[in-house]
Amino acid sequence: MNTQFADIAETTNRKHHQDLFESPDFYAIDDLLTEEHKLIRSSVRSFVKKEISPIIEDYAQRAAFPHQLVKKFGEAGAFGPTIPAEYGGGGLDYIAYGLIMQEIERGDSGMRSTASVQGSLVMYPIYKYGSEEQRKKYLPKLASGEMLGCFGLTEPDHGSNPSGMMTNFRDMGDHYLLNGAKMWISNSPHADIAVVWAKNEAGRIRGLIVERGMEGFTTPETHNKWSLRASTTGELVFDNVKVPKENLLPNADGLRGPLGCLDSARYGIAWGALGAAMDCYDSARRYALERIQFDKPIASFQLVQKKLAEMLTEITKAQLVCWRLGTLKNEGKATTAQISLAKRNNVEIALQIAREARQIHGGMGITGDYPIMRHMMNLESVVTYEGTHDIHLLILGAEITGIQAFK
Repeated sequence: MNTQFADIAETTNRKHHQDLFESPDFYAIDDLLTEEHKLIRSSVRSFVKKEISPIIEDYAQRAAFPHQLVKKFGEAGAFGPTIPAEYGGGGLDYIAYGLIMQEIERGDSGMRSTASVQGSLVMYPIYKYGSEEQRKKYLPKLASGEMLGCFGLTEPDHGSNPSGMMTNFRDMGDHYLLNGAKMWISNSPHADIAVVWAKNEAGRIRGLIVERGMEGFTTPETHNKWSLRASTTGELVFDNVKVPKENLLPNADGLRGPLGCLDSARYGIAWGALGAAMDCYDSARRYALERIQFDKPIASFQLVQKKLAEMLTEITKAQLVCWRLGTLKNEGKATTAQISLAKRNNVEIALQIAREARQIHGGMGITGDYPIMRHMMNLESVVTYEGTHDIHLLILGAEITGIQAFK
């Protein structure tokens, strides 16, 4: 294409996808935030409006990953915001982290997945379970976006039951020999390192840092996704991979290690899904005021007002859940079951809001002119990953009754 016309097309595309988002705050929850929280949120919102919104529809339509955003995420402080500054992180609290995830997923769930995996599932385990040498070697490069990471837990035959994993490693004296496979791994096709969970000879689950370039380590990409199309997903395949002994995470032993990481990621998802819900609501409210039928805006009809009122109600409840959970997380009191409640509820209401918003948009709701259908398809992955909708229900059920129903 002629460069001049390409520039015109890009300008038109940017105008077409102009991001006019305004955040709903019906219960003045902003009053509960610090000035720093609001400053961080404003900064990330501006980043999303500038860097993600103008291009994301095109990348999603093409099922392409905007790899150029990785370093920009690093510059924006989206990678490992709660990791101490001495390792390149932001040293922020968990409400700030939640707000960052909310704003990024408001742009796109796949982009939030990229940041969430990097921070909660790669940087967090290296910081929490790694040696000081591992922290210094990997964390600053992950924080800056110089390196991209992924997290290998789910296997082809073991999703909700990670304890049944088959991936294993043996002690060969001067190194470990790793064999097995993982699938549904966000970031894997572009990842420089993978935090991989595998069983040792004793059957104990341990964490290993596997680097791209290690012989026998491949990352085939997963194609034909209808969801998270702008996110990059793939497998991790280990065929007699020699892993240096210094790449073992020394302070993680057993399933508690990876599950601790998932708690952190699920917490971020609770905020992120809220962002997607807010975007759908904002778009639906705006469209309802502009769309004329029967000589008046459809916002004047009772059924449309009912949909908008119910959306705002659920968003407000979810905002309060996030804020309270963030406060508990900052105090070190948030439990796995509390995080499960928030993740499950907020993704469910986001899906409901996306579907209702699609109806308000009518036929336009299925087009890329509006973000609704993209959010809806993305959320169909979010409702399943990091613990399925039903598994989170059973985590709550076990907490309530003291009886585990999934074993």
